[in-house]
Amino acid sequence: MSHLTRRFVLAAAVLLLTSCATAPVPNDADTRPPIVFVHGNGDNAGVWLTTMWRFESNGWPRERLHAIDMPLPTARDDDTREQPGRSSTAEHRDYLRAEVDKVLARTGARQVVLMGNSRGGNAIRNYIANGGGERTVSHAILGGTPNHGVWAVAIEGLSDRSEFAGHGPFLSALNAPKNAAGDEVTGPVRWMTVRSDGNDKFAQPDGLWVGKRGVATGVTAAGPELKGATNLVIPRIDHRETSFSAPAFEAAYRFITGGVPARIDIASEPRVSLAGKVSGAGTNIGLPGARIEVFTIDPHTGERLGPAVYTAVVPAGGDWGPLATDPQARHEFVVSAPGYATTHFYRSPFPRSTKVLNLRPERVPEADKSAPTLALMTRPRGYLDPGRDKMAFDGQSPPPGALLGAGVAVSRIKPVGLPRTLVAEFNGERVVGRSWPLADNHVSVLELSY
Repeated sequence: MSHLTRRFVLAAAVLLLTSCATAPVPNDADTRPPIVFVHGNGDNAGVWLTTMWRFESNGWPRERLHAIDMPLPTARDDDTREQPGRSSTAEHRDYLRAEVDKVLARTGARQVVLMGNSRGGNAIRNYIANGGGERTVSHAILGGTPNHGVWAVAIEGLSDRSEFAGHGPFLSALNAPKNAAGDEVTGPVRWMTVRSDGNDKFAQPDGLWVGKRGVATGVTAAGPELKGATNLVIPRIDHRETSFSAPAFEAAYRFITGGVPARIDIASEPRVSLAGKVSGAGTNIGLPGARIEVFTIDPHTGERLGPAVYTAVVPAGGDWGPLATDPQARHEFVVSAPGYATTHFYRSPFPRSTKVLNLRPERVPEADKSAPTLALMTRPRGYLDPGRDKMAFDGQSPPPGALLGAGVAVSRIKPVGLPRTLVAEFNGERVVGRSWPLADNHVSVLELSY
C-alpha cells in the first residue's frame, strides 16, 4: 500500500467514523459516559494508563474512567476444559459484567462505553451478546480483537475449542448473523473496530506468531473487522497500538463524542499521586507480603538521590500507594517477594496521577541464572519493530531480540562490568535505569510508557 493510499484509508475511515458517531457529548463533565477498559490476554489494567491520561487531558473526569484487572488474564488453551492459572470465556464475561455493575452503581450512569484490546474484545462481545450488556453498553470499541480468530482452520497442536479459533464454537456463535443483512454485531450498541493494515501479529495469513511458520491460518489483516460495525484501518500500527496509541485514542474519542479531541498529548498536573497493585507472575491477583520501595533517581545516571520516598509491605489485595510526587521526577520502584527476583522498575516521569501503576516482579529463567546481570526493556503498549521504530537498549540498536514485523515487546540483555547506567530509547522516549548483580537475585526492568 502506498503512502498516499494509507493516508486515504485513514482519512476516509475517520470521516466515516465521524458520520456514524453519536451527537457530541456536552461539556458538562457529569454527562460524559463512564468508560470501562478491558485489557488483553495476560495483561493488566496498567496498559490503559496513557489512554486514560489522554481522556483526562480532554476533560473526562478521572472517576468515570475504570480499567478492570481480570484476576487470571490468560485464556485457556481449550475453553471447555479447566486449566490452572487461566480463565474461560464465561469467567471473563462474568467478571466484566460485575465490574460494569459496580461502575454503574458508583456513577449513577445508565450505560457505559466499553473499550477492549485483543482478548478484552472477546469478553466485551460475549457480555453484550450473552450477559445483558446490550442494555448497559452504549458503545463498544475493539482494538486488535481477533474477531475471526488468530487461526480459522484446523492446525495441528492448536485447539479447535480455543476462544481464538475462528472456526471454533465460541467465535462461530458470536459471528453468527444477527439480522437479514448478516451483521455480526449485537444491537442497539454502536460498534467500532480498529485494526492495522497488515502489522498486527495476530491477524496474519501465516502462522509464524503462533509457532506455526509456513502454515496457513485462514486469517487476513481484515480479521478484526465486524460486519455492521464502523471498521477503522490505521496504517502500520501493531496489535497493541490498535488500542493504546495516540491515533487509536483520537479515533475512540471521535466515535464516542462525535467531536475532535482538543489535544492528543497528555496535560501535566502540578502534583501527582501514584498508586497501583503488586501481583504475582501471570496473574492480577495481589502478592501479599511483597515489599515495595520507591526512590527518586538522577535523570541522567539512574542513581538514587536519597533514601526511599515510599516503603510498604503489600496487603492481601496487592494494593500499594498513594505516593505524592513531582510530575518531572524519575523513580525506581523496587519489589521483592519470596520466589521472585528483587525487581527494579524504571519508568519515564508520570505527568498525571494514576491508580493503575501495576507491578509484577520477575522470575529469572534457568538459562540466565549464570549471567552477571539481567535487564529487560519492555513496551507493554506496543511492540519493538526495527523496520518502523527508532530504538536502542544500552547503546545497541536495534535492541537484542527485536524482530521485523512488530511481534516482540521485550528485549533482554546481560550487561557486564560493575553496576552502571542503562538507557532504553524508543521513538523519543528515554528511560534511564541501573544494572544490578544477578548473583544477588536482582533484575532491572526499563519499562516504556508510550
